[in-house]
Amino acid sequence: MGLGGCILLIGAGAILAFATDWEMDTVNVDLVGWIMMLVGLVGVFVYVSIARRRRMVVPPTTTVVSEDERRYR
Repeated sequence: MGLGGCILLIGAGAILAFATDWEMDTVNVDLVGWIMMLVGLVGVFVYVSIARRRRMVVPPTTTVVSEDERRYR
């Protein structure tokens, strides 16, 4: 799941938990919203940790110029 999917889960879960007043006999809509927000937050943390590990810091290669080469150019 990408970062967009995680953010979508958090948003949809917040809407279900805080902005609706639906009453169902078999499903607690507020609990479903909280679970969706929790899953979205876990997904964001996993995505960020994987993305941080993928980023390798490679120092830029620079050409070493000696003092002798500078004088003759």
